[in-house]
Amino acid sequence: MAEESLMDDNVVDARGMAMWQGFVARQGRSASFDEIGDVVTLMCTPKMSLVVGQNLFIDGFDPRPEIASSPRSSSSSSNMEPAATTPPEDGSKVDSVHHEDLVSEDEKAAHTTTSEIGGFEADSNALEEGYYSSMRFWGSMVAIGMSFSSAVGQFALPSAILTQINADIGPDSNIAWVSYISTLGIAVSMPLTSRYSDIFGRRWFLIVQQGLMLVGSIVGATAQSIPWLIGGQAIMSVFSGGAFSYSYLINEIVPMKYRFIGTSWGICFAVPFSGFAPAVANAFLTKPHGGWRWCYWLMTILNFVSLACFYVFYHPPTFKMKHRHQTRREYLKQIDVVGIFLFCAGIVIFILGLSWGGGQYPWRSAATIAPIVLGFASLVAFGLWEAYAPIKQPLVPMHLFRDREWVVGMLLLSFGASIYYAFAIVWPQAVVALYSEGHKNMIGILSCAAGVPYNAGQIIGGFLCKRVTKLKLQCLVSTTIGTILLGCMSTAGPDDKSKALGLLICGVFAMGWNEGVTQTLVGICVRDQKEIGIAVGIAGSSRSAISTVWSTIFVTVLTNRLATTVPNSVTPAVTEAGLPQASVPGLLSALTSGSETALEGIQGLTPRILEIATAAFRQGQASAYHSVFYVSIAVGGSLMILSLFAPNVDHLMTDKVVVTLHRKKEESQLEQA
Repeated sequence: MAEESLMDDNVVDARGMAMWQGFVARQGRSASFDEIGDVVTLMCTPKMSLVVGQNLFIDGFDPRPEIASSPRSSSSSSNMEPAATTPPEDGSKVDSVHHEDLVSEDEKAAHTTTSEIGGFEADSNALEEGYYSSMRFWGSMVAIGMSFSSAVGQFALPSAILTQINADIGPDSNIAWVSYISTLGIAVSMPLTSRYSDIFGRRWFLIVQQGLMLVGSIVGATAQSIPWLIGGQAIMSVFSGGAFSYSYLINEIVPMKYRFIGTSWGICFAVPFSGFAPAVANAFLTKPHGGWRWCYWLMTILNFVSLACFYVFYHPPTFKMKHRHQTRREYLKQIDVVGIFLFCAGIVIFILGLSWGGGQYPWRSAATIAPIVLGFASLVAFGLWEAYAPIKQPLVPMHLFRDREWVVGMLLLSFGASIYYAFAIVWPQAVVALYSEGHKNMIGILSCAAGVPYNAGQIIGGFLCKRVTKLKLQCLVSTTIGTILLGCMSTAGPDDKSKALGLLICGVFAMGWNEGVTQTLVGICVRDQKEIGIAVGIAGSSRSAISTVWSTIFVTVLTNRLATTVPNSVTPAVTEAGLPQASVPGLLSALTSGSETALEGIQGLTPRILEIATAAFRQGQASAYHSVFYVSIAVGGSLMILSLFAPNVDHLMTDKVVVTLHRKKEESQLEQA
């Protein structure tokens, strides 16, 4: 009767009881009723139940069902810290306590389904009333969005008008480094920022990086030479890791069921400087005061607003909340210095080699081949080091790569972004070459046709993903539609502008939908949500590297085909029209440069022959671009195959939250709790 009374009165918290029974079971015996009775007095409130449960957890018992069923290695139990708490099942409110949920490598590798995801801190239903309408929440959301907007703008806006910038403060043959340095900075900084903010806390990482981005934008705005401008761009790029981490920064503070919408919120901030970058940058050129420098002054304003919002509103868990029993010095000693060196050296050298090939140096030159080979070798060495070296805190937890669903999400994200970057480079060139005749003032707007619909697909896909459900089917349908439509662009000739625009807009919209959902997917599939930072950071670095490879392939195919298709189209047309064979090379050179002055000195050139040559030149260029659109089928086909292995995550759309933001005045109390 005593036992029945206790249970009927709900005196014993069910989770605390489960912890105790599991604890004694691990000792090879069953819990007697007398033992349980001794514990009951310690568990008269939900809070005390949690305290008892945490102490048992320190002794080796993990209360999570999916973890408790797997054997815990002896090596991991010695370093165990308290698990992140969740609200009681009866709905009563519990103070949020921030912990690092450490799980052994073997346990993480043993996970096989997305239903076994842990590392949550709270349930949104148990948070204080008005939390999601508070200034600290929305101030943080604005800070993250503004930061991402600035990071996108500092790359996209100058890249759209490099020729004009070089004419103003150059000329300098190194002007291309304004774009190169941005790609390198993102690829390196995202994983480093993500990993070590996972460990040491995010607040000061983001504040310091945002402050340095502010400095970099001022340096760029006041540049008087190309090296000066490259220096400012380098500062912004190297410290943009936090800014480009917008997806997990947002997703860890919103409930799981709103993560897709959260990612779309962040992308909305980037649209003016991503999709509309050519139009915005060219509009700045018309300003009588400042001109192109407004690309950087605008970023300065955004960086300042973001920095202020981060400082005032953004208060995620601190180091002490994450690690109650270890010091910063202990973790600093465990930093993976060798891994950092191998990764940074490998990714930088590899991307540089790809960037140089076919442009600054020929593909067959040692200056191109050597960095590609050395960079790849360094990345292989990095993988071996991370997998086999006896390091406590590797830069990249290798168990992530044993998770098929996360790997598939990462590859879907990376190959999808390859379509975006490739068309962002190739389409503006196609506009100038094929569709600008009679529409010179529309070049900037037409060039946006690759970026704006892609962003629209990302945003709409994120907002509708949960409502549509069946993420695997969404990825398969969107990538299939995108592949077919972009491949069909190979049927559009120089006189089919409307057809090309229709296929392009619908195709990149579909591909944008895929990236909109997979950008969130790589964070959802992380088994231990306390590692969401490094998981999304590595996916972001992979996105940069793989999209660089594919963009290089697209540009190389275009360059090589132009060298063949244009002469093959122009030469027979003009010689049949009466142009001397000796005048053909000069005509080809003049048509390629677009110089009317060069045309005047070509012997035998008449208005009729020039008209024929211009039409043949456009047709030859169209044939070259058709080859590029064929290559997009290879990328799209890869996406379609990967989509077949994408997970469905409908069952994970819950109220669970990884991180809760606190008030500044609560910090000391929470650190000592």
